[in-house]
Amino acid sequence: MFERPIVGATIVAAALFLVSVGLGIVAVIHDPSTGAQVMTLFRDQVVDQLLSDSPAVLAGKIFVNNLSTCLLLFLGGASLGIVTLIVLTVNGLLIGAVAELVRQQQGLLFITAALAPHGIFEIPSFLIAGGLGFLLGQELIAEWHGRGDAAAGALPLARLFLRVVVPLLAVAAIVEAFITPAVLSVIT
Repeated sequence: MFERPIVGATIVAAALFLVSVGLGIVAVIHDPSTGAQVMTLFRDQVVDQLLSDSPAVLAGKIFVNNLSTCLLLFLGGASLGIVTLIVLTVNGLLIGAVAELVRQQQGLLFITAALAPHGIFEIPSFLIAGGLGFLLGQELIAEWHGRGDAAAGALPLARLFLRVVVPLLAVAAIVEAFITPAVLSVIT
């Protein structure tokens, strides 16, 4: 199912994402006020808008939000991967900063319980979409050098996005809306 270029591009996306997460963690350890600012932004822009909804509506909103991010990762490849790189990096920095701040306040068990149930589906979908974005950028570069047809190369990438990324996002949204809160209520 996964060809070598797709696996390689996803590994590159994962490495960039993990480095960014690490930088977000280090930034909060070095300057906790950075984490507080990120957390305030995260709470105002994301959490407050979601917590008032029923789990079914929440799942739908989470799915649409994550789908738009993954589409941006994939279609960002049309910028020769620059948009894909930026989206991966910014999300990694934010996730690292928020995770470290929550870890400091609530502990490692809490942050694991908050991320693991849905993260096992959501993070791979995010990284695969990033890898597909990088491959889309490569297809454009190959066409510019007369070694390919970007539109023809983009079609299997789009099919893979629909077959793998979208279903993973759907499962992640359902788990995040229905199961993650139940897991958190057990440990808090």
